[in-house]
Amino acid sequence: MQRRQLLRGMAASATLQALLGGDAAAAGLKAIGQAEAFDYALLKGRARALAAKAYQAPRSVLPKAIDSLDWDRHQAIRFRPDHALWGEDELRFRVQFFHLGLFFKSPVRIHELVDGRARELAYDAEMFDYGKSGVQGSQLPSDLGFAGFRLNFHTDLERDISAFLGASYFRAVGGEWQYGLSARGLAVDTGLPRPEEFPNFVAFWLEKPARQSSSITVYALLDSPSIAGAYRFVITPGDTQVMDIDAALYPRKPIERLGIAPLTSMFQYGENDRRVANDWRPEVHDSDGLQMWTGSGEWIWRPLTNPATLRFNAYQDENPRGFGLLQRDRNFDHYQDDGVFYDKRPCVWVEPKSGWGAGSLQLVEIPTADETFDNIVALWNPARPPQAGEELLFAYRLYWGAQPPARPPLARCVATRTGLGGVIGQPRKYFSWRFAVDFSGGDLSLIGPKAKVEAVVSASRGRVEITSARPLASVSGYRAMFDVVPPAGTEPIDLRVYLRCDGQSLSETWLYQWSPPPAAERKLV
Repeated sequence: MQRRQLLRGMAASATLQALLGGDAAAAGLKAIGQAEAFDYALLKGRARALAAKAYQAPRSVLPKAIDSLDWDRHQAIRFRPDHALWGEDELRFRVQFFHLGLFFKSPVRIHELVDGRARELAYDAEMFDYGKSGVQGSQLPSDLGFAGFRLNFHTDLERDISAFLGASYFRAVGGEWQYGLSARGLAVDTGLPRPEEFPNFVAFWLEKPARQSSSITVYALLDSPSIAGAYRFVITPGDTQVMDIDAALYPRKPIERLGIAPLTSMFQYGENDRRVANDWRPEVHDSDGLQMWTGSGEWIWRPLTNPATLRFNAYQDENPRGFGLLQRDRNFDHYQDDGVFYDKRPCVWVEPKSGWGAGSLQLVEIPTADETFDNIVALWNPARPPQAGEELLFAYRLYWGAQPPARPPLARCVATRTGLGGVIGQPRKYFSWRFAVDFSGGDLSLIGPKAKVEAVVSASRGRVEITSARPLASVSGYRAMFDVVPPAGTEPIDLRVYLRCDGQSLSETWLYQWSPPPAAERKLV
């Protein structure tokens, strides 16, 4: 799905007034049907029952006026803020809705939940300003439906703090008010040699928060050909926005690769990978690395790349403590983008709230030619493939912000650079590739001038040479540097580096996967 599209995309009856306390009515919203009892247990039952039936694809037949909209005309449709859910109440949250069209062709059902009773909210053309879209709202069907919704918080009602739009995608901001990577409810068969399955959130329930509450609860029903599921989100805005998520999953059939807590981001090029660096900006990416905190307590940093062909890596683990796609480099000068501000893109950290057992953290890197496509996916894959009729329960917490809540106590990698190897001033007799990895923080400030710090380097193939570790004042840390001489062939080489002093580990573990160029492209100058 195209990230730029996802990032930008973004009078009631007396009976309703009596049932819902006048909340939806006050905002001029209409309702469908009667109020029904609702809670998370009932939603799980609904998801289980849904999974027991044959899958039915969502309706996607739109009126020609909506189906034919191009990007600019679709963007011209604006929600009217005076029609926001709870807009007339003295609450800290408001809800606005996304219009169908362009890439969002299947309506989702949205309900308001008050005091344990829910009622579906109806689409109304009066909720939208159609501007220069060329669409006449009065000519649209009354049951058109919504594409998704966004949440506003009382501290700034002009900007949204999170949004749910498209498949099971959702995104949020931290204190820098910048959207970036997205999360998903679920991933199915990502990175396999066949089309990926994208489950959909087909219905939402928005629970009216208490007047002084700074958290809001959202429920979602997920459906796809392979699986159905029930989700509960407790969303708390802040400098770091927190989402507590419970998921109950019910497979219809065996699934080869189930992705829990999937994160989706974009990496076009950076200081470590300039394969498609044809832009005037020094770096273009939403995230620059995958951080892992393993069940055994090891901290791992894996810089992202934009490979020439699809690349898949699985890191085996048991009961992971956390993982996330981070934007560690937050220096504007490294991006020079004053339009979309890549230096302010949020990090997202996944924290399991209970043991997830054995499995693997999987990273999929897909080639991309420009920044309009997401090409990075990170997810947790349980070791045991799910089977039809099972119930799978997962609970985790997402953190959206400039810094993840958990950080390694050791020195962290702050930069990875690569280039042609060899010794400056001496003719190169063979091809090699250099890696310069900078570490900062941890106990590096305790290192005296006579202490022997070494870079411990290993490679799955080829030969490592010219290894060094020396102080780097500019980052108040150390730089590990080494060359890799690849063997024949282009098979990827897995690299591993950390700093050590007298047997003591000083840094997190840096992992990397480098694909040597073909023999004809191994230039010595």
